[in-house]
Amino acid sequence: MSDKKDPKEKQLNIAIDENVADGVYSNLAIINHSTSEFIVDFITVMPGAPKARVKSRVILTPEHAKRFQKALAENIQRFENVNGTIETNEPPPIPLNFGPTGEA
Repeated sequence: MSDKKDPKEKQLNIAIDENVADGVYSNLAIINHSTSEFIVDFITVMPGAPKARVKSRVILTPEHAKRFQKALAENIQRFENVNGTIETNEPPPIPLNFGPTGEA
């Protein structure tokens, strides 16, 4: 008997709904975490608008967040190898308000 696994066993078929396939535009991401999860809120900020809305929220385990970070870094490196360095002109910090704030 062979210890090799059939390559078909390792394949994962992934389906995507049309609405999800269209994607969501985001130009700001806010990341929070607890001991058991990372929460990434993707937001669209429009110039001159005093309010922005969270368009999508993704919740990850710490292990998956680490794998995502590695995969994203590898993809950015491949992109830059083909297209050149991505310039990041850091905008000034945006004061964020997610609702009522407490007072001491």
